[in-house]
Amino acid sequence: MNQKFNMIRRMLAAFVLFAGILGFSSCEKYTFIPPVADPDATYYFQADIQPILTANCASCHDGTPVVDLRDGTSFAALTKGKFITAPAETSKLYSKLTGGSHATKATDAEKAKILKWINDGALNN
Repeated sequence: MNQKFNMIRRMLAAFVLFAGILGFSSCEKYTFIPPVADPDATYYFQADIQPILTANCASCHDGTPVVDLRDGTSFAALTKGKFITAPAETSKLYSKLTGGSHATKATDAEKAKILKWINDGALNN
């Protein structure tokens, strides 16, 4: 009886091991390429950037002493607080959007727009 039990246990362990190896080896690996902003596009603060800030940031940053991202005050707050500086990848605004608790707020496409806008000079247009 003990031998039968041990044989069943070994067969079950071998089956689980085989199924696990088979399951993990069948997984395909996909490469995710984040969207990039159109290199030929011009992004405008009022038309392109402010809607991103309004949708993702202004609900928390609505008159706070750190940075007020409401429409009409956001550009001044961003420039006064030195959030938009070159190079864009290391600017405070882009760093906040891509790291920490703020990273999940904006989509990758929105982050790419902001990065391109900063690289293009971050104009209040």
